[in-house]
Amino acid sequence: MKILSYLLVYRRFLLIVLTPLLLLPLPLIIKTKEAECAYTLFVVAIFWLTEALPLAVSALLPAFMFPLFGIMESKEVASAYFKDFHLLLIGVICLATSIEKWNFHKRLALRMVMLVGVNPAWLTLGFMVSCAFLSMWLSNTSAAAMVMPIVEAVAQQITRAEAEADMLEMSCSNGSINPALELDENIGECESSDWKEKEKQVHGYDNDVGSTVCTIEKENEKEKEQNLPPAETGRKSREDKYNGIFKVMCLCVAYSATIGGLTTITGTSTNLIFAEHFNTRYPACQCINFGSWFILSIPITVVILLLSWVWLQWLFLGFDFKNMFKCGKKKTAREEASAQVIQEEYKKLGPISYPEIVTLVLFILMTLLWFTREPGFIPGWSSLFPKYKGYATDSTTALVIGLLFFIIPAKTFSRTSNGENTVFGYTPLITWKEFQSCMPWEIAILVGGGFALADGCEVSKLSEWVASKLTPLGSLPLWLIILISCLIVTSVTEVASNPATITIFLPILSPLAEAIHVNPLFILIPATLCTSFAFLLPVANPANAIVFSYGHLTVMDMVKAGLGINIIGVAVVMLAIMTWIVPIFDLYVYPNWAPNIPSTNSTGL
Repeated sequence: MKILSYLLVYRRFLLIVLTPLLLLPLPLIIKTKEAECAYTLFVVAIFWLTEALPLAVSALLPAFMFPLFGIMESKEVASAYFKDFHLLLIGVICLATSIEKWNFHKRLALRMVMLVGVNPAWLTLGFMVSCAFLSMWLSNTSAAAMVMPIVEAVAQQITRAEAEADMLEMSCSNGSINPALELDENIGECESSDWKEKEKQVHGYDNDVGSTVCTIEKENEKEKEQNLPPAETGRKSREDKYNGIFKVMCLCVAYSATIGGLTTITGTSTNLIFAEHFNTRYPACQCINFGSWFILSIPITVVILLLSWVWLQWLFLGFDFKNMFKCGKKKTAREEASAQVIQEEYKKLGPISYPEIVTLVLFILMTLLWFTREPGFIPGWSSLFPKYKGYATDSTTALVIGLLFFIIPAKTFSRTSNGENTVFGYTPLITWKEFQSCMPWEIAILVGGGFALADGCEVSKLSEWVASKLTPLGSLPLWLIILISCLIVTSVTEVASNPATITIFLPILSPLAEAIHVNPLFILIPATLCTSFAFLLPVANPANAIVFSYGHLTVMDMVKAGLGINIIGVAVVMLAIMTWIVPIFDLYVYPNWAPNIPSTNSTGL
């Protein structure tokens, strides 16, 4: 038993040591560059999937293994670790830093929720839309971290208001007060320690720390339910419904943060990794940019978001169309509480400030410049520089706007009562320290390692070898090849990080498409989108973990909900790639910018 305990304690260390040793026969027996590159690829991939080493540390292995194997020179490998992707990431993080610093995200989220109203179903949809919109421009983790405190505040207010309503109803049934008495919305009387203790037992979590009650207590409560009077039984059924509402509100934040990131190239790291890999492997193709990706992905995002909303409502609450669309209905105590807390949170922000206005203007400007660089149907602003066609990319726009955040002052002159200007010290919208705290350096190095591996596969001819071995797959129907790749990627991303998953699979799927003589976008686009579908487990991605930490969910809640959304996501992506995405990139025609590898492809469409 002691040996097993030692093995468990040192399992990561053993994995780090044994993995290279067990794979060492590959380059020693098969003394080719392809085998040496494959050895490096396997070691890095295993470390990424198991996270035995930090992702960024594992990504640095090709930097010394390729020169030692004689595959690439050190300076060539080093150049792969900083590319156009990193400049785009820097510009986007500058925008995200300013949005978070000046609380513009909170104002935007609250305003969106206020627009849809406080009906539970519409309130949930409001949180989903606002969180998805934020994750289009910020990281998924940041979007979930920003919206979740608002959701928690609404949930707590609902709990207190409904508890007051239950107390009032029970008092009325006992004849102790006038039944016509209106519910007092002032919740001050509910703040006593006795009532807080009761509330902990009723709802299964502590309002301060979010800890769940013990399983034994829950089982005892279930046994007592059968002997409860009718009034108490009704109260318990309402409690179950409100707990279901809290679960739906929490899950909607976790899932919409991921779904919203699909919409833009900059929305999630997997999209950025795909764009850089594609543009590096196929430099003659200029079809993947901010505008083209937005056009293909916005319908996917909207459909998955709406179907996910319906799925979560049906799974935890049941889908009551009658109450959802009933006009003029009087608000319940829960809905009044929701409206109150949202209004109060919005009032705390005060009027929109100067830094928020500047951030909004720069955000709109960056988005417009991205869309209008090469819109496709009309000449974009890049056509103003005909001598330098292809020189300016989306990273050029992001970097120009990003640098403005370090230049534009955060404060303006203000007039005193005497009419004199008050001079403030010069401080830009964001500082370098603030930028550093938001910059995901681990992702930057991880992506660089992926580019280095891709370059090594090309130089060592490993890509060509893989392509030759994958050619027989051309006999399968194209839709089946795409579906298999989507299901594999979706399964792996549940246990490995999204960036590591896409970095491993892109160098495999690109040669596959070339070998079977299919437009690479036909396989790469759905695989990239499915890499984000990590919905099953709390550890699958950071957004899930943030929401799970609030204590309203169990692992089984997330597994039940996530399995349905995984199926929805893969189905919608398959529908999209076989219908409206086809004419955008002319997918049924093998492009001239892809390598023309002799193939015996008989792929059925």
